[in-house]
Amino acid sequence: MEKGTLVEFKLKGTPHLAVADRPEGKKNWVLVDQRGQSHTIHPRQVIYEVTKATYEQSEIEWFIKEAEGYIDPDNLEIAWELLTELEETATPESLAQLLFSDQSPPLCYAAHCLLSADKIFFKQKGDHYEPRSTAQVEELQHKLAREAAKAEEKEGFFSRARAVLAGEAAVWEKSDRPRLEIVERYALLGDESTQKAAAQDILTALDQEKSPEAAFDFLVALRIWEKHENLALRRRQIPTQFPEELTAQVEQIINEPPAESGGDRIDLTHLKLYTIDDESTREIDDGLSCEPLEDGRQKLWIHIADPTRWLATGDLLDTEARRRCTTVYLPTGVIPMFPFELASGPMSLVQGQTCHALSFGVILNEDGSVAEYSIQPSLVKPTYRLTYEDADEMIELGVTAEGELLAIAELAKSRQAWRKTQGAINIQLPESSIKVDSANDTITIDMLTSSNSRDMVAEMMILTGEVAARYGEDNELPLPFRSQPQPELPPEEELMQLEAGWVRDSAIRRCMTRSEMSITPARHATLGLDRYCQVTSPIRRYTDLMGHFQIKAHLRGAALPFTPTEMPEIIASVSNAAYEATMVERQTKKYWAIEYLKRQDEANPGQPWDVMMVRWLREHESLGLIIFEDLGLEFVMRFDRAVEVGERLTIRLSYADPRQEMVRFKEVIVATEQEDETAADTSSEDGKAQYSAVDETSAEEE
Repeated sequence: MEKGTLVEFKLKGTPHLAVADRPEGKKNWVLVDQRGQSHTIHPRQVIYEVTKATYEQSEIEWFIKEAEGYIDPDNLEIAWELLTELEETATPESLAQLLFSDQSPPLCYAAHCLLSADKIFFKQKGDHYEPRSTAQVEELQHKLAREAAKAEEKEGFFSRARAVLAGEAAVWEKSDRPRLEIVERYALLGDESTQKAAAQDILTALDQEKSPEAAFDFLVALRIWEKHENLALRRRQIPTQFPEELTAQVEQIINEPPAESGGDRIDLTHLKLYTIDDESTREIDDGLSCEPLEDGRQKLWIHIADPTRWLATGDLLDTEARRRCTTVYLPTGVIPMFPFELASGPMSLVQGQTCHALSFGVILNEDGSVAEYSIQPSLVKPTYRLTYEDADEMIELGVTAEGELLAIAELAKSRQAWRKTQGAINIQLPESSIKVDSANDTITIDMLTSSNSRDMVAEMMILTGEVAARYGEDNELPLPFRSQPQPELPPEEELMQLEAGWVRDSAIRRCMTRSEMSITPARHATLGLDRYCQVTSPIRRYTDLMGHFQIKAHLRGAALPFTPTEMPEIIASVSNAAYEATMVERQTKKYWAIEYLKRQDEANPGQPWDVMMVRWLREHESLGLIIFEDLGLEFVMRFDRAVEVGERLTIRLSYADPRQEMVRFKEVIVATEQEDETAADTSSEDGKAQYSAVDETSAEEE
């Protein structure tokens, strides 16, 4: 290298031009760039030497500007086509001659820049550049186009996200979905997400924190998720939308009902039929009738909606129902097993309309046991659509015009008494109904208490389950029988020492075992039945639907839809999915219960709540279970003082985080102005009770 030679070398990965100034040691040279900065380089760092001339440091800027005017990548494709035809390679000098008809140093350097930057048309081999084949060029062009499109999509996503974060309107593209899903999975699974790093990169690029909680807030800010997004529902991947292909089938069923095959239906439209449900219920799947017989006996009819009239095993509807396995009931709404258009329409027992049902006719013995029974596909016409409150009023007033309803209520009591003699275990713990009105952002909690009509309907459904199971047993028919092992209850004298009601029932519930399902009948201990099979909610539970398919096929003498070999596998799969749905229901209810308490405390700070401590969970840790007396809600609470089982306390909220399912309370004491003034802040000029915190307790949900 001579002094004044213009050299291109890489500085931190970027090409630079500099003039050779002097040697440094045996091999290195000191170069000076256009800014006057010196660089010591080894010959291996040299990319290109400008030959045929020497330059001063002050001429570098002119040289670069002279070359830049000829650096047009579009020229390379022309050269590539020519050289490919000629089957020749290229050098910066030959390319300069080919493109510019000139080999002056600036133009040779421009040709060098074109060749060294090219990633498509030429491949360097030593001092020469070899044209790539047509196939290689096309493949590289396609690859670069894909990469450019991805880069454009990525930048478009970031642009739209920044706009939404700034409060501007933006329309998400289909290409944005994968990136949003990456962040969603991180918000749902946290450190367990396989795409945690990718999610954090997205959050960092948009100036967000990198935690899962920040990911959740980010999605809310983007209006992708709601503030109260149901994470339990998302984590367990419960389907909330029906496939598009199902819509066409539903419309066809409604507009052109399929012809029914397989036997006649008995016409029971002359019977007075009562459907009794909560006011909000849309899927009406059971109704009750009572028919007086000539011999003076009463024949109960339990009519169960027959959705098998509208589908066949293995079709789209059946496959989707099996996938969902159950209707999911959430405070925010219902996720149905069947599309609502069918579930609340043709499949339901709609008042005043002729409907398809599977009717269970039962005559009871005087003691409440089953004397005779029959099962028949039927046509029915519901007379009354009653709420539980309506039915309770009719029963309590003894409305003589509704003698059938009164007769059903009496037979239900007889039936309940008989089951008690068979060892049935009756637990009356409170149950709450939580409803969330998203439009008005309100939460309502009602405690469901036992009533004549609720007990009556429940008893009739249990009776139907016994009859279905007996039919299956009598005919060796594989059905989804439900059983429950006999629980090991505390000794009678020990139970009698506990306060009757919630305390005693909570102790009994603690001993209960989980029910099981198989294709062979077995005893159900809690119900006091030697055999039992749920068939009363075929619109809402897939195992009930399976029972209908089996029974109806056997009644008409057809082949069974489910064989004894495949049925256990389906039951196991459906049961697992049903368990997941149950957990979602519980977690969602807990979320909104805590949110309700939080809002009540925000509206009325320090609001007191009356609760009862019903049993110890871990007494050595002072961890007990409390029930809110007005709401029927159950929470875990840690006590810092001696508390007796059955003791009533007054508490107030001290901390609540619905998202983390955490809630803490403070116990408060009630005092009046007559009590000792030393009680902290308990005096009151008007004599009304005030509340003072005495113990900080923790009730982190377990």
